[in-house]
This record gives sequence, C-alpha cells and structure tokens, in this order.
Amino acid sequence: MGEDYITSVLKETRVFYPLKNFSANSLIKNMEEYKALYKYSIENPESFWAEKASELEWFKKWDTVLRNDQGFFKWFEGGYLNVCHNCLDKNIRKNKDKLALIWEPESGKSKTYTYEQLLKEVCKFANVLKNKGIKKGDVVQIYLPMIPELPISMLACARIGAIHSVVFAGFSSDALKDRIQDSGAKLLVTADGSFRNKKIFPLKDNADKAIKECPAIKSVIIIKRAKNKVIIEKGRDYWYSDLIKESAISNFCQPESMHAEDSLFILYTSGTTGKPKGVLHTQAGYLLFAQQTFKYIFDIKNEDIFFCTADIGWITGHSYIVYGPFSNGATVLMYEGSPTFPKPDRFWKIIDKYKATVFYTAPTAIRALAKEGNSWPNKCRLSSLRLLGTVGEPINPEAWLWYYEIIGKKRCPIVDTWWQTETGGILISPLPGATPLKPGSATIPFFGIEAEVLKDDGSKAQANEGGYLVIKKPWPGMLRTIWNNPEKYKHTYFEKFGMYLTGDSAKVDEDNYFWIMGRTDDVIKVAGHRIGSAEVESSLVSHKAVAEAAIVPYPHDIKGQAIYAFVVLKNGNKKSDSLKEELKQHVSRQVGPIAKPDKIQFADDLPKTRSGKIMRRILRAIAEGTKEYGNITTLAEPNVVEVLEKGKIN
Repeated sequence: MGEDYITSVLKETRVFYPLKNFSANSLIKNMEEYKALYKYSIENPESFWAEKASELEWFKKWDTVLRNDQGFFKWFEGGYLNVCHNCLDKNIRKNKDKLALIWEPESGKSKTYTYEQLLKEVCKFANVLKNKGIKKGDVVQIYLPMIPELPISMLACARIGAIHSVVFAGFSSDALKDRIQDSGAKLLVTADGSFRNKKIFPLKDNADKAIKECPAIKSVIIIKRAKNKVIIEKGRDYWYSDLIKESAISNFCQPESMHAEDSLFILYTSGTTGKPKGVLHTQAGYLLFAQQTFKYIFDIKNEDIFFCTADIGWITGHSYIVYGPFSNGATVLMYEGSPTFPKPDRFWKIIDKYKATVFYTAPTAIRALAKEGNSWPNKCRLSSLRLLGTVGEPINPEAWLWYYEIIGKKRCPIVDTWWQTETGGILISPLPGATPLKPGSATIPFFGIEAEVLKDDGSKAQANEGGYLVIKKPWPGMLRTIWNNPEKYKHTYFEKFGMYLTGDSAKVDEDNYFWIMGRTDDVIKVAGHRIGSAEVESSLVSHKAVAEAAIVPYPHDIKGQAIYAFVVLKNGNKKSDSLKEELKQHVSRQVGPIAKPDKIQFADDLPKTRSGKIMRRILRAIAEGTKEYGNITTLAEPNVVEVLEKGKIN
C-alpha cells in the first residue's frame, strides 16, 4: 500500500469498478440490472420470493407467501419440503459424481465426498439417530470440530426433522451446559477431542462435565478424531464408527416432509451480558434465503471451488459452508485448522492445492495475515481465485486494499458482506459483476431487503449521519423467534421502531452506500459526540506502523467517556511514546480531534475467540479497571488477558 492512500478513512474516494470480463459472465451484469430487479423485489416482495421459491423442490406448494402473526412472521405456510432433500437428493439427479465436500485437516489426510457419497453418509447417520429414539421436533446438540461429521450430523437432523443446535467446539463445558439446558436437547454428538495448532482440545471431557447437569441428554455419540483417552459411560456413550457399521443401518433414509415453518435449527448468540439467546431458524424461508444469497453474491458457477474459512459453529458456517452451497449443488472446501499453522501461508497453500476460486474470510484473519508481510502470499500463485469475500465485522480500508492487491492481484472483486446470526443470510453486499466498490463499505442491500438508518427519534438520518440500522420489511431468512423466549424476541428486535432493529450503527453516503460503524454498544459518546469504533480503528490501522487496533470507552471526569486504544504494531516497528503521539495526531487529522484516543496501549495480541472475533468486552473491562472479564475460556489464547492487564495505562 502506498502512502498515497492515507487520505481519509471516512471520506473514501477510491472506487473500484468490476472488470468487464467478470461482469460479462456474471448473473447480474450491471447496476441497471440490479436496480430493476431490486425495485421489483421491494415493490412486489411476495411475487419475487414466490418466483425464487420455485427453485426449491416442494412436496407440497405453499398456500400463502407471507403472513404477519402479531409480530411473528410466517413464510410459505401450507408448503412442505425437506431441507436435506434440497441439498443432496436434488443434486444427485443432476450429477451424483460431482464433489460436494473437500475436507482439509489441520494435519493428516484430506477427504472428499461426492454428492452421492455424502447422501449415503447422511442417511446412515439419520438412521442411527432414529435408532437412538430421535424423532421429528427433538433437539440434537452438536459439539464438534471442523470435521466432515459436523455437516453430516446437521444434514442428518434436517433429513429426519430433528432440530440441530451446533455449539462451537472452542466453547467451554459451562457454555455447552447453558446451551443444552436451554435447548432441551435429548442427544449430544461430540468427538473425543479436536486439534488446534497440534494441541488437543478435550471435547468429550468438556461434554462429560456439562451433561452432569443436563439430565435430558439420554445418549452421547462420539467421533474418533484426536484418539485421546475418554471415559465411556455404558448405556449412554456410543462410538459413531460402531453405530454406522451396524448391519441393520441402511444407506437410505426417507426424508421427512416438513412444514415450511417447522424449526430447522437453533443457534446461540451471546451478548455482552446475560445468558446466550437461542436464535430460531425455520425450514423453507431460511433455506431459500441462504440459497439465493449464495448464488447471487458469490456469483456461483458450476466449476467453482468455494473456500469459506468460518467455523460451522457460527452462522457463517451454517449458511455458507452447508446450506447455501449444497442447495446450489456447489463444491465446498472446509478447513479444520488456523490460518497460521504451521506457517502464515496455510490459507494461500490450500487455495493453490485445490484451485479454490472463491475465498470468504474475516477481516481479523486478513489483518493478521497482512501483519505477517507480503512474502507469504507472494510465494503462492493464487491464480485460481476469481472472487474474494469478507464477513463478521466492518473491514477497514487499509486491510481491504491489501486483500484486493496482494491476494486478489487487483483482478478479484471483493464482496464485503454484512449480516447477522438473526438474519440467516447476507443482507447488504456488493453484487460482484455489477457494484462499484468502495473500500470499507458493505455497499447496497440484497434483493428484497429494505434497509434504512434512523435517528433516535425514528426519523431518517441524513447522508453520512450515523444512526441505527434497521430493516423495514420482513425477509424469508429472518429469525422466527428466540427459543423459549418470544417476549425477548419482540422486545429486542421490534419494540424500539416497530421494524427489525439490527443492533448495529451505520451511515449511508451520498451514493446510498451503507457503511457499518459497529454495534450500537460500540459507539462511544465523547463529550456528547457519537463516535463509531470502526471509524477510529480504521484510522489507526491506516497508519503504516499498525497491524491491528481495537478501541473501547472508559469513564472520563470531563468528557463522560474517553477512548482507550489497544494497538498491535506490524513487525519491525518499535513501541515508543513518540509513536503513540504520532498515532493520536493521525486519528485527529483523519477522523477529528474529538476522536483522538486519550490512551494508547501497545499489545502483542488482542483477546480473540478461536474464530477470530475480538472480545471488546474484555478490553473494556481492562480499560475501566473492573476486571469483570466474564468467560475467557472461549479465547484462542486466554493468557493474553493477563498480559494486557499488566500493561494497562492508568
């Protein structure tokens, strides 16, 4: 990146237009096509979604497209289908030998599954679940690492009408216990252990601790992965491999006919306080939205190899490793390990090994890999790539440009996607063949999505004025409720404005492009001014010495709140008071004097979950000096908290 870039993070003037040859082969070839279809989808939403729903296979067509039942939205009522059937059986008729899944382990042999092979594995496990007494409407908790049995378990549940609830394998026994108790799961699928940077994470031991307080769990099915010793409780614990091999287990399982609004899965999303909430997604609407967003936003082609680095324990893995790709008959590449093990070129080597064409990862991973320097990606060809994507948080323009230039070689569009666990799929994103790109902007709403930014009083925000991001009309992939807590659903998402409140702050520029500023609780009010965390962080990271930054508020006698910045430097840069002052002035010039951090703490690392999400609540506790960190067992490196605490600036 040249010095010429450091103009203004907030007033990004660079625009990157789709290359002509990319646009010519795209599903949506220009903005005129997008605008026409978008207009139709907003003015005639029921007709639009009914037409798209005809791309799914139904056992019985729906009676009504959309109904508002006292604030609870119902899609395709009266219709019956099966999600697993739409992901596997439908594709086998077209091409049973097409690769469905490529699995790259952290270490060991990779595995591949054709659509036909994947269906057999799913059917066998579906029959195992039935033999263990699981029936339509029962909840199955899944606590697995990134191994093929994870999507197999999910699809097996979908096939028989069981509700799956996946718990991220990096979570502790307490986190697992809370989720099992809330979901009321009857059966747990886990593994003896999982690998992370050659270390073994004891999943079965964690599960044993959790289910001591979960009497509803009657059976535990264990997959051999780490080959470490585990305790087997007779009559409750079973090895997956033994159950699958039983002679009575058939290679075929009839898919259950499911009503469009039957529950498909629960996925828990944790807030900064309180118990995690179980977001409920249902059958047809969720599948349709995952299918359509995957198809259009990734402009998917039959020959694509789609590499998403998310963990299936999060919604990105659900929608864009499992349901979106398989419902489109795509080939998915799934990786078990971290981006830097054994070296920081792991992602790039995987792309070259399998000739991945579409790559979808998080800004945190991009920044971490950029910090390691250009030599790692430059050793790899990366010539198979045609499209890049980002997900999980706003991407700062500096990281965007590194991704575009070094990984995409200035020829791959970047789809910077905004969405949530609750939305089921992507809501705001470029369409790669049509949308001019601005680094750092999620750009424009997807078909059927009417997004707006509102002020606190409910009036529409002006251009470039921050406010609450809302979605004005329902869409098929939206959550239906919070499991066991419908009142919380209505209060959290609909009470403030009478439309879906995302909990994110955003602004819309003069070109009607959306800029996500972070969570509304990530907006810092300094002397009455609302300052978005993402804006200040982007400014810090645009400095040539900075690899990563996170800012949090702390109490200030005069301003109310002041800004405390945690900054990770690029290799080769020395920590010094003069650099701190330089960074403060840099932010002052780019964002404004009001946004200048009062305190800057240099750090070697930030507290992150294993999926790469920065845990700002921990940083806030350090800055405020409360030491109320909450659960830190989910962190990739829990000891980072103690190191940061010792370096705290008073």
